[in-house]
Amino acid sequence: MSSNVYGIDLGTFNLKIYCKSTGKVINEKNTIAIVGKNQLYAFGDDAYAMYEKAPDAIQVSFPVVNGVIADYNNMQNMILKVFEKHVKGHMKGSEFIVAVPTDITEVEKKAFFDLFYKSKFKPKSVLLCEKPIADAAGLDLDVNSPTGFMIVNIGADTTEISVISLGGLVLSDLLHFGGKRIDEMIINHLKRKFSLVIGQKTAMYLKEELGCALPEDEVQSAVIVGRDVVSGLPIEMEVTSDVIYEAIKDSLSTICNSIKMILEKTPPELARDIIHSGIYITGGSSRIRKMDQLFSDITNIQVNTCELPEESAVRGLNKIVSDDKFSRLAFSMKDRIYS
Repeated sequence: MSSNVYGIDLGTFNLKIYCKSTGKVINEKNTIAIVGKNQLYAFGDDAYAMYEKAPDAIQVSFPVVNGVIADYNNMQNMILKVFEKHVKGHMKGSEFIVAVPTDITEVEKKAFFDLFYKSKFKPKSVLLCEKPIADAAGLDLDVNSPTGFMIVNIGADTTEISVISLGGLVLSDLLHFGGKRIDEMIINHLKRKFSLVIGQKTAMYLKEELGCALPEDEVQSAVIVGRDVVSGLPIEMEVTSDVIYEAIKDSLSTICNSIKMILEKTPPELARDIIHSGIYITGGSSRIRKMDQLFSDITNIQVNTCELPEESAVRGLNKIVSDDKFSRLAFSMKDRIYS
């Protein structure tokens, strides 16, 4: 295996790239700013800084929507720019392994494959791996063993709930629901309760600073700026954590219900394994405080968290290409389509 191996996780909000030769994870906002019809003006963190602030002439958007590639050409251009910015040296002949969501069509999977296979990189190989399997490998679980594991990945646009065993998916459910929907619930709640209009970035800030999956005894607060619906003028307001809890609790109960539904369908022997090993939660939106405690209260099963939940999949991809015992977990669309 060449040293130029890259694991790619194309998230809705963040593009993560694991570089095997350096052992580092590149993390850029998966955002593009376009001028005119197709001229790339900015990308990554620079483009995200323009989000909700750009004039009409500059269109700021996310090329990945609901876990799949919605803007193929701009996504490919952005990946080239990200590699030019962060990776020094020769790219041709590199190997890529890309995490793909569960429950998407073969055509949508092929878009992930072609993004690199038909790129200027002229790669030696392009492999795909289903994201729950990559998450499990990144969490140091023995994915090849005949043991059941439940992985809940709460991302920006999607939540993937999966039961895996023997390196494959036994059950999976892809919800078009994640951190962005929680942000929208905060926006709607503040508008309805306080006649205050805020942006997506402010809602995300409130979620990260004050968001909690269970009621807290000690109320925290943060000062934000929004627009008063009545006067139309910008105002400063102090928002408390109990207000944010009221805004997000219904959203979190949706994820809880889906976890219970998957557990109800899980074969008894695998259910026994899950009770012993616990449920594993990953993804950037799993950082909401007491999320593990909420899921544990709902299921009566221990819930395990990890230190860098948004990077578990991309780190797992590195293990899959580095260790021969995991090699069968990845697959190539080239073999599927043209063999």
